[in-house]
Amino acid sequence: MEFDWIDCHFDLKKVTPVEVEESFEDPFSIRLLPEFGDSDAETRFFALGKTVSNRFLFSVFWTDGKKYRVILCRDMAEDEQTFYERKNAEWV
Repeated sequence: MEFDWIDCHFDLKKVTPVEVEESFEDPFSIRLLPEFGDSDAETRFFALGKTVSNRFLFSVFWTDGKKYRVILCRDMAEDEQTFYERKNAEWV
């Protein structure tokens, strides 16, 4: 998995590239495609994942199948973390 760090709109000191990559490599990460009506726009995905140090991260990203461009990454809100944990409990 290759990441492109151009045009990311978040502070890479608050959420490091290593943490973002770890959240994408989380075997239990959840990736979602939001439903938008504008088919001309670049498709953006949501990712919910956990780092090695148990930090829960929410990301918005774009991919062409080879490279990932993370547009936004932040700590998960409480309801997002609950969703992540509930979905993972369903898979066990």
